[in-house]
Amino acid sequence: MKDTFPSDKLTSTIWVARHGHRFDFAYPQWFNTALRRYDPPLSALGKIQAQKLGLELKNESIEHIIVSPFLRTIQTGHIIAEILNLSIKLEEGLGEWHNPDWMTEKPLIHPPEELRLFYPLIDWEFRSNLTPIYPETEVIALERIKKITNILTAQFKGNLLLIGHSITVKGVAKALLNSTLETPINFCSYIKIVKPD
Repeated sequence: MKDTFPSDKLTSTIWVARHGHRFDFAYPQWFNTALRRYDPPLSALGKIQAQKLGLELKNESIEHIIVSPFLRTIQTGHIIAEILNLSIKLEEGLGEWHNPDWMTEKPLIHPPEELRLFYPLIDWEFRSNLTPIYPETEVIALERIKKITNILTAQFKGNLLLIGHSITVKGVAKALLNSTLETPINFCSYIKIVKPD
């Protein structure tokens, strides 16, 4: 989907994508024994989806990739970053909705010392701007994503790829277009929001 945002909002083109298919959706029993049950990796299908998305975006002029710090978004972003020859920045404000109906506690995510071993394209100089507070209502999550969208679009000049979750895509669209997405947000689907000429 391609859309335009009000000309006084931004100076960049924004791509916002959802991560690829989750391992726990392919193997639901994984959740029962996982150390970090709310931070699943990508499934084999999810890795293929991320590869396809990276190839689709290869000829776009993306200058920065900023991702949620959950493993599935890091893996999606890292696969795309390898194709685009970019680093990835981890931003907690783009993270999953801390929904108490989905999560019994604040989600435990992979620590930097583990991520450093497998994801060399993470830019550890970048510091996250905003941290979600558990629990969140949908209204609070969308407000948080609106706030981080405004921060990131002011912080970075040039074209941005933001990779997050279904709520992230909805929240960024709402923040920049002042509209609500009614269609389902599939794995590795994205919207491109372009400043009008």
